[in-house]
Amino acid sequence: MPVGRDGFFEAGKPIAVDGGIRARSQRGKIGEQWWSRHFIEILEGICDAGRLARGRAYARKGQVISLSVAPGTVTALVQGSRPDPYQVTIDIERYGAERWDAIEESLASQALYRAKLLAGEMPTEIVGVFDALGAPLFPAELDMECSCPDWGFPCKHLSAALYLLAEAFDDDPFLVLAWRGRTREELLGSLGTVPAVVDPLAVEHVPLADALAGFYAPGASPAKLREHGVNRVTAPPDLLLRALDPPDVRVRHIPLVDLLRAAYRSLDGHEGLSESGT
Repeated sequence: MPVGRDGFFEAGKPIAVDGGIRARSQRGKIGEQWWSRHFIEILEGICDAGRLARGRAYARKGQVISLSVAPGTVTALVQGSRPDPYQVTIDIERYGAERWDAIEESLASQALYRAKLLAGEMPTEIVGVFDALGAPLFPAELDMECSCPDWGFPCKHLSAALYLLAEAFDDDPFLVLAWRGRTREELLGSLGTVPAVVDPLAVEHVPLADALAGFYAPGASPAKLREHGVNRVTAPPDLLLRALDPPDVRVRHIPLVDLLRAAYRSLDGHEGLSESGT
């Protein structure tokens, strides 16, 4: 087996793993959701492209034996060409309770963010919420270690774990938050108890039985309506009668339209009845 420049044996063909974690994406890009793609973009900006490519190949072959996400750290076992699998750790800053209190308060203050998170969705705006508080959701750099002899950074074992981590984010966006120190249950439990900001457009729910009594009552007093000019009608009160053809009906020899016209005018405060001679 040839020897590499660093004095270690170069890796040969990796030992196949029975039941390893195999990436769903067997070609092209890995990561389907926006948060997974964002994480991949960060990796591709800070990591060597060649080593990432070899890591993708490892991930697609199923060389990762296990992958676990815990607050502040990701651990994995990756099978290489040697009999014993390599131990991988990927660490980021775990936010404390005080910082998470501020994050949850900010998320709860936005009805849309709160609703989406409680529904199990990850709003795109959440990145800005974290950034505004000086607590980035996604790490700009990673503290990574692998027990393999490869001095490159990251090695293909780390890269394989990172790509499978992105796919795990696809399956459960709350793993991104759990990595920062807040599990799904803790976050949703807090958002369910933190009072949300009152929505000025919200309509108070009133049971139908309670609303029937005042269903026809105006929402404002007549004085208030007059103040805003609501009841100032400029059209003549009998405009409808003028627009329609008069019915050929008489009451005591008086055309019905004349009786109705007087009644319409009386509603507007006119002495319409005296004008019709009744």
